[in-house]
Parts: sequence; structure tokens; C-alpha cells
Amino acid sequence: MKEITVRVQDNDLEKAMRILKKKIQNDGLFKRLKLKKSYEKPSEYRRRKEREALRRQRIAAARRKRFQ
Repeated sequence: MKEITVRVQDNDLEKAMRILKKKIQNDGLFKRLKLKKSYEKPSEYRRRKEREALRRQRIAAARRKRFQ
């Protein structure tokens, strides 16, 4: 687990909270917490992992296509 820090400037807590939420979202912490909240059947786990792998492949292919 890595440390996430946000600086509050000029007592602007609203902006700091938005930045913190975005950092946590990008880190994937919300997703991990949601997955750990309840039991996931092994078949659902495999299906989810396959979907995630396909998504990563699609994103990588789109990036390769864009930079060619």
C-alpha cells in the first residue's frame, strides 16, 4: 500500500477533498474495498479477471493504433 498525500492550500478543503478522491480512485482503492466487502465465488472471480484482461488488451490495442 502506498501513501497518498494531499496538500491543503488557503484552507480550501473542498478542492483538497476532490483531489484526494481522484487520487484514491486512480489508485484503485475503492475498487479493492468493494471487492473485499463480500464473498466472490471462484467462477465469478475467474470471469471478472478475464473481463479485466480483455479490457486491458482493448486499451493497449487502441493506444498502439493511435501511435502508429
